[in-house]
Amino acid sequence: MLRVDAHECARDEAIRAFLTGRPGFLLGDPELMQALGVRPDAANVIDFGPEALSRAARAHRQETSVRRRLEQVAAANYDAQIRTHEAVVEVIAAKNHSDLARRLDELSRSHFGLAAAVMALEGPDRAPAGWRPLAEGQADLVLGEGKPARLGVLPTALGLFGARAEDIGSVALVRLTLWTPARTGVLAFGAASAEAFNADMGHELLDFLARVVERTAERWPLP
Repeated sequence: MLRVDAHECARDEAIRAFLTGRPGFLLGDPELMQALGVRPDAANVIDFGPEALSRAARAHRQETSVRRRLEQVAAANYDAQIRTHEAVVEVIAAKNHSDLARRLDELSRSHFGLAAAVMALEGPDRAPAGWRPLAEGQADLVLGEGKPARLGVLPTALGLFGARAEDIGSVALVRLTLWTPARTGVLAFGAASAEAFNADMGHELLDFLARVVERTAERWPLP
């Protein structure tokens, strides 16, 4: 490998020395200059031609486009964090289970631009006021067995939203584990757009909000 590198360096030096000693070789070969994308100007100085300039322009546009996308993603993530922290303040101010469910539903629209939020809880006992009751095992049916969260277009989850199911295009579901002995629940957010949530999205902020909801709900005993 070292011999190959040394050979290539020697070859490059030889080409450079040749062109330095005979500049007319390049200037006198229009086809070679066209292939390289350069041209001589009136002062007999090499000038970048349209092809070379277009390559540089394309590279610059691509770099600018990538940078803009990164800036947009960073700004969106920061905004989502701020909105989530604001929502946490509202959640922990809830007065009871019913108020907690109501606040989450209102926050879904006012803070996140969504269509609805629902809190659901598996049996066998009844669910708190304002929460949607689920049959035992139903959380696994909509989330997937043992999965902490699920995002995307999920027709099997639309029933969580009751009469508003027709307004939901995509959902974000997070598993809840509440009280002792443990009861399984689901925190469900619904968006009107089918493109709002998808399976490739991260759900760290949703997980964080769900943990706050769990601790808040456990301040009051089950009905």
